Amino acid sequence: MKAFLRAMWPCTLRGRLSLVALTTAALVMVVLTVMFNTVVRDHLQRQADDELRTRAEAVATTVDTSSDTVRVRETADDTLLDTNVWIYAGPRLLEHPASAQAGGSLSVTAARLAARGTRWCTTFEGKGPVRLCSRPVGKTPAGTAPGAVVVTALDLSPYRAWADTLLLASLALGTAVLACTYLLTRLAVGRALDPVRVMTGQATRWSAAASGERFGATARPVELAQLGASLDGLLDRIRAVLRHEQLLTGELSHELRTPLACITAELDWWHARPRSAEETRAMHARLAEAARRMRTICDTLLEEARDSSRTVSGITTVLPVLRHLAAEAPAAGTATVTVSCPETLMAGVPAGLLERIVSPLLDNALRYALSRVLVKAEQCPEGSVRVELVDDGPGVPESFTGQLFKPGRRADPGDGHGGAGLGLPLARRLARSAGGDVRHDARPAPGAVFVISLPAA
Repeated sequence: MKAFLRAMWPCTLRGRLSLVALTTAALVMVVLTVMFNTVVRDHLQRQADDELRTRAEAVATTVDTSSDTVRVRETADDTLLDTNVWIYAGPRLLEHPASAQAGGSLSVTAARLAARGTRWCTTFEGKGPVRLCSRPVGKTPAGTAPGAVVVTALDLSPYRAWADTLLLASLALGTAVLACTYLLTRLAVGRALDPVRVMTGQATRWSAAASGERFGATARPVELAQLGASLDGLLDRIRAVLRHEQLLTGELSHELRTPLACITAELDWWHARPRSAEETRAMHARLAEAARRMRTICDTLLEEARDSSRTVSGITTVLPVLRHLAAEAPAAGTATVTVSCPETLMAGVPAGLLERIVSPLLDNALRYALSRVLVKAEQCPEGSVRVELVDDGPGVPESFTGQLFKPGRRADPGDGHGGAGLGLPLARRLARSAGGDVRHDARPAPGAVFVISLPAA
């Protein structure tokens, strides 16, 4: 039974709402139909009783109870007494309808009704329903039986037929109302849900294409506006995830490019000519170092991508990391790297993260420097660690300083220098994840100055 009900239960929202509306309307129609037909039958019975009482009053005028012997006076219209009328003087039957036998079931019912001696009505169910009403005749002292009782009868078949006709008509009307209710509900719900269907299709297309279009620009009812706002938030999150995924892919590609280039160059040189054992060991060391750098890059960026909201903790001696980066930095023209840092300076970040923050800035400085790059680290009075990278290149154009840290932006893409415009944004994002920051210092000086602030150990 449960399986049948589940199979019959509509799958669509429009079908379910239509079924709920139909069920509610059906309950209302059943209650109204029952009440209407109950009122109609009661009204028809009251009409029949009124008709019987009117007849009894007319017949009572023909009964004389002024003497000891009750008698029925002659009237000009004797058909009044022949139409379903019984007259009793005590238990004695004075008149009865010609169509009813004195000992018949209908006459017995009339005799019992007359024996009550009061105004009373009852229904006799024989071949057809018959309504009988009794009426005492004359003035009767309290506690005594009336001198005569008139009992009138009326066939209820026409009234019952009229009530049945009204019942069928009300059932037909209710069925038509239910059918119209169901159809109109389906139509209204379908029209009401059309915007939802359109919004669903738009959300699917916009999500797949990472479109910038949103639902909030269109005027809608309050409920649909709230739904649109929720979908806009969902689309924004999807777009942010896609953007973050693209940014992570670009950053990994950007950071892995240098160690991969080192590995490729070493292998090309190894195939170009025979190497001595000492040269081979040196090459293996350089390959191992490049592989270590790649692993550090992947671990650092993927760890930050998994939970970019947490604060990274760790302790690192700054000088060894800066010296290592200066030694491994690719040569760019005749530029040299000078490191100035106290030997005991400690930063509150892991060594791998410090390397990934400084490396893009150092690569960028070497790319544009003319002769030198200065890397200076020191302890600030407020307790943080400050790392400055200063080069003597052309510097950052003033018109471009507002876009320095936007991914994929370069001041002059055709200047002949490599780069995808991802290094500076990556360095700032990693520094901020550790509770620090990276900024451009626009002081009047030759070249560019970038400042890294990091928490102290």
